[in-house]
Amino acid sequence: MRSHVFRPLWVVLGLLALFLAVRALYVPGDFGVHRGDYTYGWYRTGNEDDWKAVEVKHKGKDYCAGCHHDNYTKIAASKHARIQCENCHGPARNHPGDPPKLAVNRERDLCLRCHADLPYRPKVYTGLPAGPIPLKVQNPEVHNPGLPCVTCHNVHTAGWK
Repeated sequence: MRSHVFRPLWVVLGLLALFLAVRALYVPGDFGVHRGDYTYGWYRTGNEDDWKAVEVKHKGKDYCAGCHHDNYTKIAASKHARIQCENCHGPARNHPGDPPKLAVNRERDLCLRCHADLPYRPKVYTGLPAGPIPLKVQNPEVHNPGLPCVTCHNVHTAGWK
């Protein structure tokens, strides 16, 4: 009568012991919470030098503002204020040294990542936002097909040229 209770208990305890033994073999000893809280603090202390050696590709728009103040203030006042400069200009990695000038992506598909008319995206109707990020959407097959958007639109001011 007693064995039907203890057999499953021994199986569970055996699986738990197996799990803890495998975990002790595979998880490095220096892995854990090193910041004192549970926000992004899980890492290996032996791996810190490897991460410090990683080259940062994207610098952010504050980096661009140092030299390109005019375009930075224009875009900060426009509807594209949330967009990082490197979304269109590419990673600033070692700019202005190498490359001295960043290539600008003028492809239509870049704009359509946000401005294509998709059924799940909020739209702007009569000037009132229908969602958290109101977007002016276009049908790419009807709205100037084949032309890059920068032909008519200035992306730094989010308006017409």
